[in-house]
Amino acid sequence: MYGALWRIMPGPLWLRILLLLLFFAAVLAALVLFVFPWLNSFVNVNDVTVGT
Repeated sequence: MYGALWRIMPGPLWLRILLLLLFFAAVLAALVLFVFPWLNSFVNVNDVTVGT
């Protein structure tokens, strides 16, 4: 899969690396801004099952 991504990307090596870094930053930002808050509504991290 990564090899296919690498082959279809345009430009020289430095441009490919820059594009991959931008892509991974965009994916990480989408996870932090949209996916993790949505997932947090289903998972209650404050619900402790171990008694004190």
